[in-house]
Amino acid sequence: MTDAEKANSLKNQGNIALNAGNLDEAIRCYTDAIKADPTNHVLYSNRSAAYCKAGNYKEALEDAEHTVQMKDDWAKGYSRKGAALAYLKRYEDALQAYMDGLKFDPNNQQLKDGIKDVKTQMNQGAGFDGGFPNPFKGLEAVEKLKNDPRTKDFFNDPSYLKLLMELQQNPALMMSKMKDPRIMTTLGVLLNIDLSSAGVGMEDDVEMTPPPKPDTPKPKEEPMEVELTPEKKKAIEEKDKGNELYKEKKFEEALAQYDKAIELDSTEMTFLTNKAAVYFEMKEFETCIKECEKAIEIGKENRADFKKFAKAYSRMAAAYFKLKDYNNAKHYYQKSLTEHRTRDTLNKLQEVEKIIKEEEKKKYIDPERALEAKNSGNECFQKGDYPGAMKHYTEAILRNPDDAKLYSNRAACYQKLVEFPLAVKDCDTCIKLDPTFVKAYIRKAMALMALKEHSKASAAYQKALEIDPNNQEALDGYRKCMAANSSNPEEVRKQAMSDPEVQQILGDPAMRLILEQMQNDPRALQEHLKNPDIAAKIQKLLESGLIAIR
Repeated sequence: MTDAEKANSLKNQGNIALNAGNLDEAIRCYTDAIKADPTNHVLYSNRSAAYCKAGNYKEALEDAEHTVQMKDDWAKGYSRKGAALAYLKRYEDALQAYMDGLKFDPNNQQLKDGIKDVKTQMNQGAGFDGGFPNPFKGLEAVEKLKNDPRTKDFFNDPSYLKLLMELQQNPALMMSKMKDPRIMTTLGVLLNIDLSSAGVGMEDDVEMTPPPKPDTPKPKEEPMEVELTPEKKKAIEEKDKGNELYKEKKFEEALAQYDKAIELDSTEMTFLTNKAAVYFEMKEFETCIKECEKAIEIGKENRADFKKFAKAYSRMAAAYFKLKDYNNAKHYYQKSLTEHRTRDTLNKLQEVEKIIKEEEKKKYIDPERALEAKNSGNECFQKGDYPGAMKHYTEAILRNPDDAKLYSNRAACYQKLVEFPLAVKDCDTCIKLDPTFVKAYIRKAMALMALKEHSKASAAYQKALEIDPNNQEALDGYRKCMAANSSNPEEVRKQAMSDPEVQQILGDPAMRLILEQMQNDPRALQEHLKNPDIAAKIQKLLESGLIAIR
């Protein structure tokens, strides 16, 4: 049985246990499955669900985040993340997770239900206003803040605009935002009172600045046995001296102290992993690895704590990483995680996996073979064998990922196979590589028309016409889009308002002011378009069909 088959068998056992309500068994099965196949994102997703049911929401969030990092276009991962965040009462983050998922699967009912549930929980938890009006709401409040010398500079920071929008929508969030000093100033301006000397009265909420980290990290050792012999006590003293010397970067002297500790107590693997840390700082990475291997042997003989093994494996992985032996680095980070799961080790594993993936891509690149695959794809396409053509174009892309036309060719296959969202995605990649390639804009527009996103399609046709004003295919397509938009303006508006990005733009108080200025004074548009961020948002609204410039 291969590792993948073993992982799948364990996953099925975990699913049965989860459905039966045997949560501990389900978590154990999923964990064992991950050990067998740590690259399978579904396993982390399933374990996240089990942790959620068991009330272990932090662990559920960790697994959900890992799922998203492994498969960032999979809606289920965002659903898991949103659920975990909601249970942790991090409602705003949960909403963002669900909205991120909708970017990849706009019709996903589970994500939509998640957003609805979170908003309900937020409303039920509201208790700020008590019948009083929301001081943050309305254009008058925004204008007052923009004109007051105490708050006008805040508007230069996009995070403040986001914060203000959140408080306009839900003033109950104010207490949770009090650690931001700008909130007290903002409230003082809006209520015409001086709150500069007022105390929040929530000392537990105060965030202290963490102390600066030393240049060289201190080796962390795990707790020793409670009952210590005189030799063990003396060994710990020698080890502590070694740690002090390590902090002072007196590495040779530190090694001598650790050796003294080992002579007094040869059963403690921590002394060896501390030696390994010294060799790591001295850039003697092979010696660091050997010391870790010795530590692991000692640990096995003396039944050491699993966290100590995790530390040794992680240190070996770091040394292999420095030696650019990424496959061994990945192997030992994975072994470390099987002993003890930490966020730091998980992040390092993901970094190594990313490097390995990039190296494999580079090794695979071969423009000559890419051309052969492209020609084979063209032959299949002409015969009407679109799945075969797509397979060859995909191979060509892997062999030469910078050739823009390959993505356009594959997009044509996706259109024939009625996979319009994938066609749009390939066209976008093609346009990014070659912004002057007219055919990519036309194919993108055709796919968007099939998806009934007529406003976006007309914007794509417009781009094509900017490059080639006489392109008949683009002219005909643009006329069809305009006819479709004018025949059903309400449907255009409804579709646009379902877009999370459009919702965010329209919810921004600063953008509402800008749109109002544009309506009252069309000349204001040119001034606002000088700001790249505002120009991008206006372009988004134009593409959605919500606004038009005449």
